[in-house]
Parts: sequence; structure tokens; C-alpha cells
Amino acid sequence: MTLPRHLAAALACITLASCAQTPPAAVSEPESARLGQELRTLIGTAACSTDAQCRTVPVGAKACGGPAGYWAWSTQNTDGDALKALAARQAAAHRREIEASGLRSNCAVTADPGAACVAGRCQLAPPASPTPRGAQ
Repeated sequence: MTLPRHLAAALACITLASCAQTPPAAVSEPESARLGQELRTLIGTAACSTDAQCRTVPVGAKACGGPAGYWAWSTQNTDGDALKALAARQAAAHRREIEASGLRSNCAVTADPGAACVAGRCQLAPPASPTPRGAQ
């Protein structure tokens, strides 16, 4: 059985159209991630010449409260007030995202590790070693 020419053309178009793919919807970056990148840019290289120039800023949020972590920054080239305001906006955005998604966290308290000038850059201080039992 042969199909009329216009019906065959219509079926060919439908077949081709069904194979066409629409581009995936753009996945938008979470606001907290975008603000986190702005924080990294504002902190820059965290250049320093002394430990006194090094500070930490709390970033992110945990579902149970408190910051997700800390980043080191330097007073040498960074506006501390602007940095703290941006970090607060980033943490608030992260809290909203956590609430909207229902995420949970381990609720462990994330202590501020402090920062030190190491090789001309502010870095988070390494965690303190626990004192062995019986040693004083």
C-alpha cells in the first residue's frame, strides 16, 4: 500500500520532529554558591606579611545552626566590613537553601581554627593535636 505524497511527507516531519531534542533547561547555580564565589574573589590571594593581618570569616550554614566552615583572609588588601556583610548574605542564602531542601547536617560544632600567615598567605591554622592522656 502506498501513502499519498502529502501524508508521507507529514509522517516524515513528525518522525524527524520526535527525534529533535530540546536543549536542557539551564541549571541555575544556587545563590549561596554564587555568593561564595564572590567571597573568594573579595578575599583574593589573602596576602600577608604577619600573623596579625590574618583573620577568619564564617561561611555557609549547617542545618542545626552555625557556620559550615571558615575561610582565611587578610586585612592587608580586603575590606573587612564588606567581607563580613557578604559572608552574612552567603550564610543566609545557604540557610534558605537548606530549609527549602530539607537537608540535614551532623550538627557538630565547627570551631573557628584561627588563621596564620604562611609563606606570605593567610591560611587556616591546622587543628590542634589532642594532648595524650596522662601528658601535661
